[in-house]
Amino acid sequence: MDLTLNESETAFRDEVRSWLEANHPGQEPAGDIEAFKFRREWQRKMHEGGWAGISWPKEFGGRGATLIEQAIFAGEMARADAPSPANILGLVMGGPVIMAHGTDEQKERWLEPILSGEEIWCQGFSEPESGSDLASLKTRAVKENGGWRATGQKVWTTFAHESKWCMLVARTDQEAAKHKGLTYFICDMEQEGVEIRPLVQITGEAEFNEVFFEGAYIPDENVVGGEGNGWMVAITTLMNERAGLGGGAAVAISRDLARLVELIKERDLQDDPVIRQKVADLSIRAEALRLGGMRALTAQMKTGIPGPEGSIGKWEWAKLNQDLAELACDVLGVEGLEKGGGWTYKMLRSRANSIEGGTTEVMKNIIAERVLGLPRLR
Repeated sequence: MDLTLNESETAFRDEVRSWLEANHPGQEPAGDIEAFKFRREWQRKMHEGGWAGISWPKEFGGRGATLIEQAIFAGEMARADAPSPANILGLVMGGPVIMAHGTDEQKERWLEPILSGEEIWCQGFSEPESGSDLASLKTRAVKENGGWRATGQKVWTTFAHESKWCMLVARTDQEAAKHKGLTYFICDMEQEGVEIRPLVQITGEAEFNEVFFEGAYIPDENVVGGEGNGWMVAITTLMNERAGLGGGAAVAISRDLARLVELIKERDLQDDPVIRQKVADLSIRAEALRLGGMRALTAQMKTGIPGPEGSIGKWEWAKLNQDLAELACDVLGVEGLEKGGGWTYKMLRSRANSIEGGTTEVMKNIIAERVLGLPRLR
């Protein structure tokens, strides 16, 4: 594994860096509504510059970047502290799934609005009793002339309140084995029969939602991958999600670690032996995360698809991000408990890291079974 950038990769990095310096939108505004509008406008600008679909093939409106270039781009975004695009779920999961499993008509209809941010996407997988065990989901879709009627409940649906489309997995065959009776739909969220209720987090934001489907209509042309193939399509979605989560994680951690060190120096705690030991531990883990990410990237370059190794990075990143934010709040003392502080927000928000994108417990099972080859849990 050669970590040295070649001439072409160095030129690509410089191009990304120059574009971000010239087009960085500045600090994201406070408030859920204004912040989302801000990120949506930022995605439009990224799309105009050819950067929104960095990993997408050129034939679908993307840049066709290599895996190394994608890693460089994610790292430069994190280094510049640039905001995420608004339609992150569409870019990382929805679009790649349609490219992999969709019809030509589906690609023509949905890919461009995903790139531009014109139509926002959400992910309708988790349910109140089917979070980690996705195949046990109870939301049903019943065949109707020319389409389907979906009934059930989803939960922790990120940006459902801003979304036009939902990647909805529902049970369409009650008699089949639980993994085989599922179908993957693209459901219109702006219709009668869809109710969205916000879930307020400890940060005060309502990023997640409950979604209730009461006979929501889905036409046949919105089935992706064919009836009964929902599990296969869902796995493609989840693998892209975990690969997408790790893109700039190591760079972002290193950036936050540098800020933490500055905070420690400001508080004149740089000689505290306990704090020094904790910073050393975080630094070692951050470097391990970076190198592990490069190893996973090398494996993906050989196979062409994200592998189960992505679960290692996701697990490690979640714990590392939580520990880093907690140490910052310890250094701040009482100030670390004050509402509105940057480190306080980061500490509170990081609690979700070990749940979103697959719980840490699920990541450990995937690593045990699919990376280490241990017997399946029975």
